[in-house]
Amino acid sequence: MYEVGKGSLTATTFTSEEGSAALVATFLARLAREAEGFDDSVGRRVAATALDLMVLLIDERRGRSTSEGSHVAAASLERVKDHVMRNLGDPDLSPSRIAEAHFMSVRYLHKLFQLEGTTVGGWIRTQRLERCRRELLRPMAREVGVATVAQRWGFVSPSHFSRVFRAAYGMTPREWQLQGRSGAHCGKTDSAPTEK
Repeated sequence: MYEVGKGSLTATTFTSEEGSAALVATFLARLAREAEGFDDSVGRRVAATALDLMVLLIDERRGRSTSEGSHVAAASLERVKDHVMRNLGDPDLSPSRIAEAHFMSVRYLHKLFQLEGTTVGGWIRTQRLERCRRELLRPMAREVGVATVAQRWGFVSPSHFSRVFRAAYGMTPREWQLQGRSGAHCGKTDSAPTEK
């Protein structure tokens, strides 16, 4: 957030002849001409992009350092992760829906996760796999079955779930359950899945 006070940009005029100011001015001028033709979904995405551009311009004009920008990005990433965790079981959870819920562009969302060396989809998959891995060891999971556990955490296809589980943990979900019943977990299965 940009507070009013010392160093504030309130009532600051920007020339739109070059650099980021020219980019923002061109975008906003065209947006003003075409905004009425957008449906709700497109309008929200365009508004998120406009906000990203304004933040870029304001950061540039205020001379914000990279470390200040990284604090803002880290806070945004934590809010996004919290949202993802609260909606992890939704099979329609996607970068576009996450970005829309946070009034940011999909590009910026991807950039946030790149700062941690991962992707949006990879991080979501890792969280889902970890929840499934834990739940599969519970006695109730034996009654409801592997496919039901997978669906509960947002996996639509049981065969896809089985493939990504095996890739992450080196065994199928059923093998994991059997091993859990015997109490013989090897080192690889106790670690977090590898993000791809």
